[in-house]
Amino acid sequence: MIIAALRVTAGRNRTRLTIWFDTLFMKILSAEFVLSAKEPAHYPPALLPEIAFAGRSNVGKSSLINTLVKRKGLARTSNTPGRTQEINFFTVNDRFAFIDLPGYGYAKVPEKIRSHWGPMIEAYLGQRPTLRLVVLILDIRRDPSEEDRQLIGWLMYYRLPFLVVLTKMDKVSRGQRAERQRRIGGDLELPTSVPLLLFSAKTGEGKDLLWREIVKATALAPDDEPR
Repeated sequence: MIIAALRVTAGRNRTRLTIWFDTLFMKILSAEFVLSAKEPAHYPPALLPEIAFAGRSNVGKSSLINTLVKRKGLARTSNTPGRTQEINFFTVNDRFAFIDLPGYGYAKVPEKIRSHWGPMIEAYLGQRPTLRLVVLILDIRRDPSEEDRQLIGWLMYYRLPFLVVLTKMDKVSRGQRAERQRRIGGDLELPTSVPLLLFSAKTGEGKDLLWREIVKATALAPDDEPR
């Protein structure tokens, strides 16, 4: 049984249907690495709706991506923070793309490299026409950093859709989770329209709610279909 939501939009002498499936029935048929790039000239063609994942180094970004697509080694995980120094592009089900942005905020990375991360990330976020959603990942045990606040401010200024995921929820007690969620949301002064989700790559908790947001974001509007 498949549950689907239908949206009907009248266009010029035509009616189109946009269908997105309930995430309970989301099946990952394929998840493939495409390429890594530092500059827009080297990006793959913008043919699919894209979901970008951002966050501090060692926040669990790669583990979150791997958990979503059920592939342990798709996004490379490392015990060395700051290792990801390029933008990594992946396709999922040949229907949309996951974009793994370089982690920021790790002091031991050489300054020359760190100085390129901001412009690299801003170039992608500011110029990619098929970007549908930015998933900002924070560690539920840590208070937001200045870099986290700056990125949120940048996303809000340019009116890019985003949500916040508090990962590593299995590292805190159930009683602490709601308190940490409330405190971090208050510290960031998030608009009520911005989801603040909990997630654990270890247990899979929160995966379905995150998938639901991703599927909603990648549902194509009639005039937004890539050509």
